[in-house]
Amino acid sequence: MLVRKIGIDLGTANTLVFVPHKGILINEPSVVAVAINDNKILAIGAEAREMLGRTPDVIKTYKPLKDGVIADYRVTAAMLKYFINKVIGPWKLFKPELIISVPVGITSTERRAVVGAAREAGAKEAYVAREPILAALGAGIPINSAGGNMLVNIGGGTTEVAVISLGGIVSWASVRVAGNKMDAAIADYVKRKYNLAIGERTSEEVKIKVGSAMSSKNKAEMEIRGLDLTEGLPKNIVLNSNEIAEAINSPLKDIIQAIKTVLSETPPELAADVMERGMIISGGGALLNNINDLVTKMTGVPSYIADEPLYCVAKGTGVILDNLELYKKSITTYR
Repeated sequence: MLVRKIGIDLGTANTLVFVPHKGILINEPSVVAVAINDNKILAIGAEAREMLGRTPDVIKTYKPLKDGVIADYRVTAAMLKYFINKVIGPWKLFKPELIISVPVGITSTERRAVVGAAREAGAKEAYVAREPILAALGAGIPINSAGGNMLVNIGGGTTEVAVISLGGIVSWASVRVAGNKMDAAIADYVKRKYNLAIGERTSEEVKIKVGSAMSSKNKAEMEIRGLDLTEGLPKNIVLNSNEIAEAINSPLKDIIQAIKTVLSETPPELAADVMERGMIISGGGALLNNINDLVTKMTGVPSYIADEPLYCVAKGTGVILDNLELYKKSITTYR
């Protein structure tokens, strides 16, 4: 089957590729390994992530996106080309049309960089759509209705908060605090409390397995290994979910503040709709235990986790690809 349209959730942590009538075909880390001597790309995606923290000095692992936007244009274009070719297979006669997710706070220059990288990667045409719109569509929210719907998308590099009505964004906030900042906060906490150095992969694993947004009586525990900074030797310690809640308290405060800011800037009629319907939380950060309970407690607005929150943005690209005319005001293109 020829692939003529592709939706890409271009994330700081992971890239997901959606193809109409086929679903999500790729879900791989946004990581690229490059040989320093000849600037040759050695690995992309899952294979490159396995190299994180393990490479010799002649190989460097890149995360070409930082805080939801392109930090390294060449490497991003190469990564996109790899994922596109992986989906298209041998059928390279037709160039596909792409819809790519971007943060709501992205600048016009950053948008042009995304479109340019997509075209360089082999796209016939590239459109960009803002993440809250895509996440809302992927979560099954009727964005073209007159009622107010609130969406909180917690990704790897950014948290996007938006109130959507009549197909557009009425009030929004985009903060560069999300999953990656939580991982860094966990590593800092372990270093400060236990004098133990751990890598970002270990921090992320701890967050996924025993992370919690709030302390509770029933603590989950996990044993981790790191480098004792006093003796310079490997050492094992046990972390629990209450410690993780303490460690990530600061990034969570920033996210809550962004939500409060958007609520305060929302027109009264739409704010009433949000209070009645509640807000939907999507993105990888929605998988953090008790995150919806924390948001509800701190804002007073009922909060719910979207179905398959990790895939909402990618599924949203599919909805737009199937209904380009209906959602044309929600996308941007540069010719």
